[in-house]
Amino acid sequence: METKTIKAVGRTLEMTLIETRRFGLAWGLTGAILYLGCVLVMWTVGKESSILFFNSLLHGIDVASIIRMDVPWWEVVMGVIEIFILGWLTGATIASIYNYSIVRKG
Repeated sequence: METKTIKAVGRTLEMTLIETRRFGLAWGLTGAILYLGCVLVMWTVGKESSILFFNSLLHGIDVASIIRMDVPWWEVVMGVIEIFILGWLTGATIASIYNYSIVRKG
């Protein structure tokens, strides 16, 4: 890992740069695992319990009118891929902004 030394008021800080690709991968995989967890909940507990579960996660927002239990396998695969890509982009963006702020200070 690469470190950057920053001189602050009265002290010197050593900060580590984040590896952009790895941080993006971590975010993408985390999103994909959470997505698959949601799929598993929907496949195992049924419609009423899924509605109760997701309503509680979303602080009482009623998902009954929008929940679909007959999701084809190819939509699940596309969803995992899309969530992974969005997660990777989010993680890579956060790491890039963080690294940029360190380089600018140094």
